[in-house]
Amino acid sequence: MTAPVLRLPAVVLVTGTDTDVGKTVATAALAAVLQSGGASVAAYKPTQTGVLTGDGGDMVEVRRLAGIAAAVEGVRLTLPMAPVAAAAREGGKLPTLASHVAAIHRLAATHDHVLVEGAGGVLVELDGEGNTIAELAAHLPGAAVVVVCRSSLGTLNHTLLTLEALERRNVAAAGLVVGSWPQEPTDVELDNRDFFAALPTPLLGCLPEGAALLTGEQFRAAAPGWLAV
Repeated sequence: MTAPVLRLPAVVLVTGTDTDVGKTVATAALAAVLQSGGASVAAYKPTQTGVLTGDGGDMVEVRRLAGIAAAVEGVRLTLPMAPVAAAAREGGKLPTLASHVAAIHRLAATHDHVLVEGAGGVLVELDGEGNTIAELAAHLPGAAVVVVCRSSLGTLNHTLLTLEALERRNVAAAGLVVGSWPQEPTDVELDNRDFFAALPTPLLGCLPEGAALLTGEQFRAAAPGWLAV
């Protein structure tokens, strides 16, 4: 049977309604599904925080799960804080928005898709100049944003606020992904999923809880069943 093809633009920015919502697993799942359709995929993390030099990070996890070779960071900071705060405390220098745009263009020149994983939510600053993932998307013509959200109580408000922030900045939302779907969802979670499915922004899928515990081979085999065509 032919693998499904996920219809996404060449550059996709992956943001979340909150921190630790499943952006890295979602990025890996998107990469795995795009690759299953025959596309070449790269991933880029503008700012990686909370990881020591020499240790693994989100892009290492994306490489492991999705099996892609090109998954790189713009900058790494060790404190588990928002990029601007971490850089200030560490005395580090954050890359400019233009440098992120240039890095993404370089990856796009040799890959069909580039997935850009943000830090935290859509309005977390990347550079100390007030630029966020939303501004980065606006500087990448044709790009769109995938919003990773929770399944639990409170997610409707957070998700709608994120979508509104994108709309006010004229940034396209390509879809929603529930970052961790429980094996035994509650009535609240089932209703939340139905609500997402009825929004104009498509619900691309729900990633099962524990997906990050799979081997890369298992993850890549299962991912096309998690995300909609």
